Amino acid sequence: MDFRPLDRPIGAFQQQLGPEQIRAVCERVFGPGTVVRGATELGWGGYNTTYRVELADRPVILRVAPEPARQTRTEWQFMRNEYVAAPYFAPIAHLLPRTIAADFTHEVLPRDYVVQAVLAGRAGPDVLPTYPPAERGPFFRELGRLTRLVHDVRGPAFGPVAGPHFATWSEALVAFFADNALDLEDLGLDAADVREIGKLAARDSALLDEVTEPRLLHGDLWTVNVMLADDLRVTGVYDHDRSSWGDPAADWPIRMALAKPGTERDEFWEAYGPLDTSPEARRRMLYYRARHLGALRLERHRLDQAEKLADSYDELAVVLGELGSD
Repeated sequence: MDFRPLDRPIGAFQQQLGPEQIRAVCERVFGPGTVVRGATELGWGGYNTTYRVELADRPVILRVAPEPARQTRTEWQFMRNEYVAAPYFAPIAHLLPRTIAADFTHEVLPRDYVVQAVLAGRAGPDVLPTYPPAERGPFFRELGRLTRLVHDVRGPAFGPVAGPHFATWSEALVAFFADNALDLEDLGLDAADVREIGKLAARDSALLDEVTEPRLLHGDLWTVNVMLADDLRVTGVYDHDRSSWGDPAADWPIRMALAKPGTERDEFWEAYGPLDTSPEARRRMLYYRARHLGALRLERHRLDQAEKLADSYDELAVVLGELGSD
């Protein structure tokens, strides 16, 4: 087997497989004697460990979740959440990777894994930078259209698609902040600011519960999790393991589209439609910003990004100030 792992530091969060493990997975999925010609570890993701595997007749993608002991409360069984959520992404099903097999038994590996078909195109971060910003508008317009299709899907309750589910939006948010704080403290990080956000969210429950209809959120739809043709057409969308039911304004693409106003990202809104800018909606957006920062703090710690980790405390202090923390 032509085996090409990435050069990762000892103790890295993303645990690599060996050639024999990859061969064992392929024999489990495709049958004994399956010929595996090569496996190349892919590097854009920061959570699962992902390989492009060259079989005798076709390439496939192997994605392997972290061991359960490495998963936090707010990132618990992400791969299973993604698997359960896939049918709800029916409006963009033609862009999702087809799942060939999923194995959550831990009989071959002590980790969940899925094998998926290879999507057409190249990773967004490889294609988008080859265009000057002024020419990227059509891509962001298409991203807005796809995000709207996702957000138009209605759900049964609030929270992760695979659960736990909550009757109200405020309950889902308060539960997230509580779990996020525990996750951070388990890692030896200060989470007092996250706990304060949770208290304020509980007090603001009436405001948050003006959102009464759960909508599908991708959780991570932006430039990193799309495949593109050389002309910037979107040919694939993947990694919806953070998908949930909630307020569309809380989704990651909304945060990212708002991040740089007056740029090519403004094209996003041409297709997505206007965002609610009422005082109530703006206050809810502060909680959503805090939610993203809490999740990013975990990710920055996992990726050993010390400077960005420190920045998260300054950024959340600003949110607390705007919310009027006690």
